[in-house]
Amino acid sequence: MNYEEAMNFIQNTNKFGSVLGLDNIKELLERLGNPQDQLKVVHIAGTNGKGSTLAFLAGIFRESGYRAGRYVSPASFCYEERFRINEENISKEDLCFYMEKIKKISEEMVRDGMSHPTMFEIETALSFLYFLDKKVDVVLLETGMGGRLDATNVVKKPIAVIIASIGMDHMQFLGDTIEKIAAEKAGIIKEGCPVISYNNQESVNEVIKEKAKEMHCKVTFVNSEGIRVLSESLNGESFSYRSSDGRWYEKIEIPLLGRHQINNAALALEALNTIRNYYCISEFQTEDGLRKTIWRGRIEILEKDPLVICDGAHNPDGAKSLLNFLQNNFTNRRLIYIMGVLSDKDYEQMIQILTPMAAKVYTVAPDNARALSSKDLAECVRKYHHDVEERQRLKECLEEVKQQADKEDVIIICGTLSFQNELK
Repeated sequence: MNYEEAMNFIQNTNKFGSVLGLDNIKELLERLGNPQDQLKVVHIAGTNGKGSTLAFLAGIFRESGYRAGRYVSPASFCYEERFRINEENISKEDLCFYMEKIKKISEEMVRDGMSHPTMFEIETALSFLYFLDKKVDVVLLETGMGGRLDATNVVKKPIAVIIASIGMDHMQFLGDTIEKIAAEKAGIIKEGCPVISYNNQESVNEVIKEKAKEMHCKVTFVNSEGIRVLSESLNGESFSYRSSDGRWYEKIEIPLLGRHQINNAALALEALNTIRNYYCISEFQTEDGLRKTIWRGRIEILEKDPLVICDGAHNPDGAKSLLNFLQNNFTNRRLIYIMGVLSDKDYEQMIQILTPMAAKVYTVAPDNARALSSKDLAECVRKYHHDVEERQRLKECLEEVKQQADKEDVIIICGTLSFQNELK
């Protein structure tokens, strides 16, 4: 199988849709030898902050000399980015090798009267095979949607389970209240496994505590009162932190922007404390890893003259985090938004949250099958903002806006992670 054939195969699996449930992925993995059972896995679920939290952990492992495998979906810049070891993407040769192997098994399953694995199931299985063959020291595994019925939820004994920030997203699949959504996310908690959680609202925390109690797990929450912000700037954030077990971090520096990233870094520190017995990681390596963390597309500065910032926030809670960053840094600057969204997101609430700070809004359609048209998005934005214009393509729109912008203007590209690939 060559690269083109591999891409055709995986793209054709789109027709099987997204199926919540574990029977198919378990059958696929059984036929592949259950590689997931031979890996040390840190499993994370949540609405926002999953990728950032695992990026912080990956940075720490990398600077400590360990090989950390990360399965990231969706990818922002290229398909191979979904399967990474220490920031290095899977090679095209390896990708073809594993795709061919899984294709044969998938065809066998269909011949035996079973459903063809979905794209996400195939990618999940591929990640386990790849990481096992490459002998990684840890797998940082991110759920795709929800948790309880997510294809990644086949790991029987993760060394830790992390619950990130939980908000309202994918309600048509996960439930119409934040407590129902939290219950689905908490479904990745396994018997006797340590649980580390973001300090969400109390009703969410109670759901996590109850699930942890049911599964005989110790649960640790981020000590929000132990966070002291030392500085915030366009170059990064710094903070001190007193962890839940009393460990003191005097000065932590992170390159990711926004107050919410400090909370995500604190979550990563709590997770590290929990799994420290498995690895030899010094305080210096921890601080160095956090300082060198790489995670693009999250309040990322693309250009400085004029200032262009891209953020992948794609739900109301993500929009609130972006708004908080804008309010902290640009209250006296003119903000120009270039927005695009996917049609199945709660984009109207995102618009309500973000547009009060905008001087002007341009709408474009992301290059995604689920994209909302720029016309439909503009009609929605006009309910809340008077100065809105439609454009067709992101790159052309950005060049136009840059030509018209004053030196002190700030251009914000936001609404979806799908923009990352268009801007590479």
